[in-house]
Amino acid sequence: MTEVNIKKSILIRVRVAFLGVMIFAICVAAKIGHIQLVDGAKWEKLSEEIHFDYKKVKATRGNIYSDNGSLLATSLPFYKVAIDPTLAKSDVFRAGVDSLSVMLSRFYKDRSAAEYKQLLKDARAAGRQYLVINRKQINYQAKKEMMRWPIFREGRYKGGVIFEKIDVRYRPFSNLSRRTIGFVNEDGRGAGLEYSFDDVLGGQDGEALFQKIAGGTWKPIFDGNNTKAINGLDIHTTIDINLQDVAETSLYRAMQKHNADEGTVVVMEVKTGHIKAISNLSSDGNGGFYEKFNHAVGGSMEPGSTFKLVTMIALLEDTNLQLTDSINTGNGEYTFYNHKVRDHHQGGYGRITVQQAFELSSNVAMAKLTDKYFGTKPSRFLEYVDKLKLSKPLGVQVSGEAYPKIPRPNTKDWSGITLPWMAYGYGLEMTPLHTLTLYNAIANDGKMIKPVFVTSVSKADNIKQDFETEQITGKICSNKTLDKLKLLLEGVVENGTAMNLKNSNYRIAGKTGTAQILINGRYEKRYITSFAGYFPAHAPKYSAIVLIKNPRGFYQYGNNVAGPVFKDIADNIYSRDINLHLAMEKKQVQEPGVFPVVRAGNQEELTRLSNELGISNHSATDEEWIKATKNGNAIVWKKNPVLKDQVPDVVGMTYRDAVYLLEKSGLQVSFEGIGRVTQQSLAPGTKITKGSRIYLRLG
Repeated sequence: MTEVNIKKSILIRVRVAFLGVMIFAICVAAKIGHIQLVDGAKWEKLSEEIHFDYKKVKATRGNIYSDNGSLLATSLPFYKVAIDPTLAKSDVFRAGVDSLSVMLSRFYKDRSAAEYKQLLKDARAAGRQYLVINRKQINYQAKKEMMRWPIFREGRYKGGVIFEKIDVRYRPFSNLSRRTIGFVNEDGRGAGLEYSFDDVLGGQDGEALFQKIAGGTWKPIFDGNNTKAINGLDIHTTIDINLQDVAETSLYRAMQKHNADEGTVVVMEVKTGHIKAISNLSSDGNGGFYEKFNHAVGGSMEPGSTFKLVTMIALLEDTNLQLTDSINTGNGEYTFYNHKVRDHHQGGYGRITVQQAFELSSNVAMAKLTDKYFGTKPSRFLEYVDKLKLSKPLGVQVSGEAYPKIPRPNTKDWSGITLPWMAYGYGLEMTPLHTLTLYNAIANDGKMIKPVFVTSVSKADNIKQDFETEQITGKICSNKTLDKLKLLLEGVVENGTAMNLKNSNYRIAGKTGTAQILINGRYEKRYITSFAGYFPAHAPKYSAIVLIKNPRGFYQYGNNVAGPVFKDIADNIYSRDINLHLAMEKKQVQEPGVFPVVRAGNQEELTRLSNELGISNHSATDEEWIKATKNGNAIVWKKNPVLKDQVPDVVGMTYRDAVYLLEKSGLQVSFEGIGRVTQQSLAPGTKITKGSRIYLRLG
């Protein structure tokens, strides 16, 4: 027993002893006739029933906020109503008991006014100091109303009313992101942010002295040694409520459409690692879905073809393999140690390039290439898995993260087929969050960062702790490999298995995945479909992953089950984030009788062209590349600088000039339309990542 508890115990005993002395004195006085009260035996019984003890007083739990300050979870005060009917003066009690009984009957609707009146009168006559009027808890507004009622309006010490505060956790957005927000049970167990940040949100409980009265009820009493509870701090999350609603709705509809068992979607901000939306749905068996388990964080599963990105990183980093090299996939089947690897495409792809093998998601190609280059040194392949932080938990802020299961040579889990199977995402397990973190690293120019759920802890407006974006490994691969990976991921949508996600407004980069589900040691024709990627491909701002488990019906693959959810979310983000849109060029109008609009290009060529057409032109610069401005009926050439490692401004140039400049700068060019360049996807002056693709619109 601590020193504080010993002191409290002594204090309680002293008080009880003092009370006993007082009772004894009253009993003696009664015996000698000065006071006529109950007999000594009853006083002895009464003294035994009187008991004091210090009990815990719960602190008010802190709030959980979204990224814009909206409340995701808060504690609302509710009250249990009790009364000490002995405290009110006789005239106050008599004058108010009828009206109070009517009001209680109308409010609770469980007893008549006459029954409430009898209850209060009987309790007062029996000397009961604590009577629970109704077990139903009331809110703060009801409490304010009751405090105006007869007897109750006299207050705690003159009217005897007792409002016992009970905090109830409330989520203004109902079940939105329910599992991520989480909970904490009375026994201390829980999940999500509520549990992970319980020491912060929970505050520090206090202590108060209570008196045990008739019926075993504990009544709070004032005491100078009471310890006041310290309320919990608030946490500020990265969740975007609007995006969360979009992600959850899109996932819900897809799961309904495909009658699936489970589904997960996570959206991450590329540069910060902030989780902007996360939804985990499970079937309730009756056509509905609810948040039962956080599959994104705690669900360890075979990744399927999304893992082929890891295989390509290992191959491109460790060998001299080129994307243009070819490989024979035959009829779509290949045997390793009496076990067949099959491609989804009926009849196979025959001889294809390495780039096509990835874009078309050939299992045979990935297995053969991995076996060829790593078959005699599988540990070398696993070094890349380890370097990419896929073999250990990421250490995110939400508890319950699953530990990846990666087989190792010289263990019972390893055999001759393990490595070829791993090449296309079978025989190992990891969480969806691991996969997303890897794909986000590609979008983030090779920098792998830890997913962030909470940005800060505060008390009101005072920030107590900040959580910065944390890089969890060095650059995941060389710039040369990174450029090739970006081309591969864009190619999946432009030319490969996810062409159904292609659109004209912005480009998506990513990879489809379809993995059979292992049940009792055997793979069954039930699938985990997935799509992981980022957008817009030329300047990524968001990455995301979608998984849907066991879709039923005609559609069974990642491109037509998980992919549309990804695109639905991406479309919504694109439509409401103005920063993702290319600025519209001012339409050029040719003035009648002046001259054709000449926009930009090589100064020597444009000057010669203008002279041949008889157009007056003057130069204000000696730069090679220029832009045209109009001065009356003449053209004035002004400089259009081309700076090292910066995207040049090619708007107004011919396609020939634009391609020359852009490719010289290290960019890969795609275009649509004819004429001069009217739009470019990468803004002029932005830093160039070698191998990045730029899209031009001609008109």
